[in-house]
Amino acid sequence: MFGKLVVLLLIGAIAVGLAARTTHGAGPERAYVVKPTDTLWSIAARTYAGDTRKGVWRLEQRNRLSSETLRPGQKLILPG
Repeated sequence: MFGKLVVLLLIGAIAVGLAARTTHGAGPERAYVVKPTDTLWSIAARTYAGDTRKGVWRLEQRNRLSSETLRPGQKLILPG
């Protein structure tokens, strides 16, 4: 009896763990070409829901940007 209870609890814990797993994004990465009026802030605000600062950080990290200055025509990868 005790063994069956332990097995059921283990299965329940695994099911909850799988269901509560976080995702790293809403979709696949995309390429983006910077327009003359774009800033990291404006791109992040358009692309990501929630805190725009987190979106700016994600863009900087994914594209290995050493400054926040963007050039028109520059290609960025938008993380999903």
